[in-house]
Amino acid sequence: MSALTREETEALIQEVLEVYPEKAKKDRAKHLAVNDQSIEQSKKCITSNRKSLPGVMTIRGCAYAGSKGVVWGPIKDMIHISHGPVGCGQYSRAGRRNYYVGTTGVNSFGTMNFTSDFQEKDIVFGGDKKLAKVMLEIEGLFPLNKGISIQSECPIGLIGDDIEAVAKKTAAETGKPVVPVRCEGFRGVSQSLGHHIANDAIRDWVLPRSEGKAHVSTPYDVAVIGDYNIGGDAWSSRILLEEMGLRVVSQWSGDGTISEMEKTPFVKMNLIHCYRSMNYIARHMEEKYSIPWMEYNFFGPTKVAESLRAIAAHFDDTIKEGAERVIAKYQAMMDEIIAKYKPRLEGKRVMLYVGGLRPRHVIGAYEDLGMEVVGTGYEFGHNDDYDRTIKDMGNATLIYDDVTGFEFEEFVKRVKPDLVGSGIKEKFIFQKMGVPFRQMHSWDYSGPYHGYDGFAIFARDMDMTLNNPCWSKMQAPWLKKVEAVEEKAAA
Repeated sequence: MSALTREETEALIQEVLEVYPEKAKKDRAKHLAVNDQSIEQSKKCITSNRKSLPGVMTIRGCAYAGSKGVVWGPIKDMIHISHGPVGCGQYSRAGRRNYYVGTTGVNSFGTMNFTSDFQEKDIVFGGDKKLAKVMLEIEGLFPLNKGISIQSECPIGLIGDDIEAVAKKTAAETGKPVVPVRCEGFRGVSQSLGHHIANDAIRDWVLPRSEGKAHVSTPYDVAVIGDYNIGGDAWSSRILLEEMGLRVVSQWSGDGTISEMEKTPFVKMNLIHCYRSMNYIARHMEEKYSIPWMEYNFFGPTKVAESLRAIAAHFDDTIKEGAERVIAKYQAMMDEIIAKYKPRLEGKRVMLYVGGLRPRHVIGAYEDLGMEVVGTGYEFGHNDDYDRTIKDMGNATLIYDDVTGFEFEEFVKRVKPDLVGSGIKEKFIFQKMGVPFRQMHSWDYSGPYHGYDGFAIFARDMDMTLNNPCWSKMQAPWLKKVEAVEEKAAA
């Protein structure tokens, strides 16, 4: 199917909105837009970071998910207590494939579930004493831990547990940092506020620990922030930075440690991969420690080369020459990959709906393979995310914020993309519809996708998914029922 015109896209949005009551229709209309590259500020065409409508199927997470699942959880040498009932901790445990080096249960704890396991009596009488007891038990059972974070679940904010007081008392007893994080799930409109709260906890409880500590610096010290090492992403990115001559002294939170976090105020530059989750702490360090920061994109050879050169521009000729050397080193490999996969993927159309950086960062990787992104949107984006996105998207393409399950399905039915990239909640719906699908939160159990090595895997996975012959053999169960009814009526 050819691309929709602007008029057709606008008509599609109006058609999808017709199902809603008037009030809901008016609200959802603000979150659906036709891209216009001439607009400088996305707030003129789309609204974001607003409460989801009650009764619609949102795909968002909560503040606890943003803090524990994204920012704090991958810090491997700390123990992260889910303070509250067992369910939240169990659901958020080991789901994001944040790879790390270490021995689980000895000096690394990222895939383990630590919880205060609230019961009814804890809701009634409070959980402060239980929390203190849990942390002392942890110290006895896992003595090589380097600290603890307390990730508050919803009941904690409702009953008023003083986790800050417990944290200070326990830190004094153990001599290790204990970080209280007020990330109760009901806070904010999505996991985005959880990112912000987690960043503020790092600002208040971790970075001040660097003051007065000695650190041997070089002019090329950098920190990689906001890469969660999904399937090994941070490792493939770090290889390139170190090959060009930079020294990565701090990497968090994927495969990160609290000592690396404490070293960050000494670096010469902060490199941010996931802008949405970590821009707050980067801005704080720029203000307090005068550390510049920049967002970079290591998806696909075009964006990798652009980012390496942009990073190198902040350093001397040694690093600039190093960047060119790295780009040249991998050029032949990239040419081979594109020559192999582009003929199989060229002209294919993709619709995305993901969180964090992916709705815009992966566009260049698809374009390197000759594919076109015809729709994209964020689960929990803010308007500065869309400001960055509208320039990367073609005119008249669909942009959707906090898209509902109904809207997304209807858009896919009408636009008929060749591939959908979204999350686990959407995966099986579209697969049952016979639409090729990639889980773009955790790379569908593959990866890495970052860097030059990652692009080879990305290209292979897109080809493997899109050109799999199984899709032509599949039919949505509800369509089978319609056919059966029609056949019966015709008989």
